[in-house]
Amino acid sequence: MDIGVFDHVDRGGAPLGQFYEDRLAIVEAYDRIGVRGYHIAEHHFTPLGMAASPGVFLSSVAQRTKRLRFGPLVYCLPLYHPLRLAEEICMLDQLSGGRFELGVGRGISPLESRGYGENPDYDVSQKVFTESLDIIRAALAGEKFSYAGEHRRAEDVTMVLEPVQKPHPPLWMGVHSNENMKFAARLGMNVVSLHASTAIRDKFDHYRATWRTLHGADSAPGRTGLGLFIVVAPTDEEARAIATRAYKVWHANFHYLYHLHGRAPVWGERPNDFQIVVDELRGVAGSPETVRRFVNARMEEAGADYMVGQFVFGDMTREESLASIELFGREVMPGLAGAPAMAAAE
Repeated sequence: MDIGVFDHVDRGGAPLGQFYEDRLAIVEAYDRIGVRGYHIAEHHFTPLGMAASPGVFLSSVAQRTKRLRFGPLVYCLPLYHPLRLAEEICMLDQLSGGRFELGVGRGISPLESRGYGENPDYDVSQKVFTESLDIIRAALAGEKFSYAGEHRRAEDVTMVLEPVQKPHPPLWMGVHSNENMKFAARLGMNVVSLHASTAIRDKFDHYRATWRTLHGADSAPGRTGLGLFIVVAPTDEEARAIATRAYKVWHANFHYLYHLHGRAPVWGERPNDFQIVVDELRGVAGSPETVRRFVNARMEEAGADYMVGQFVFGDMTREESLASIELFGREVMPGLAGAPAMAAAE
């Protein structure tokens, strides 16, 4: 089991300047305890996502960390010129010494797409996403190319910038359906799901079976990541108190833009009580032993090999966040099946 982090970079109560500095200190803690990857969401016009330009924030992450791999989960490709984004990807991979992880998607919120003047229709945005990804992969490969799609074009392009990782950084995709799993497997992408462990096992199995059919029976499939809310404290009561309070703020952030426009989220309303999140097996708040048991059980149920923890959300303070992360690294990680030991401090 590898350990990763998913971060909406949603806003708490601190002024923005302090918020960013606090988050970067928290990212340093992830690096310190030996987390493999740090993945951030891209959102617009909503307190759910304060990293509206993921590359800007991640350029600071590159300079504040030494081992941690990082990237967007996901870049919303219809909102970018694909060649402009390909150049940014090269820069981030170079600035980090080859630690960039490339998550891509079409974006989940039609309200955010509409704000940028993009057509939110699923069929249109899916075509734009696919054509953009084709151009990005060709650009990162470094050979002269042209591309003529219905929505995206490139003519006689030769990149001067290049990534460290060849032919491109590892690809990631957030997935919800067997259709997504098949697409990801075909392109050799790693996958992450925020669905409950009991609901995703058959889809991860489909992904692995599709991968082996397309790439060979002996080919090792990409990582299958399961997202979980996680708060650790010395006692269950202390952890639950933090998670219950902070989740209320995250919940308001998550629904902000939809409710502003009288809409419901694409995948429906989220529960407004953290205990329901626990009951639905989507998260845990507790002592190291409670968290260790929960994570091991959920990963086995899901058939996942990459635990993607949402460790910081809502109005969790810097102090609460760092204490939880350090406790996770010191007392939870050593007891997770196959997880690396906490990295030695340098």
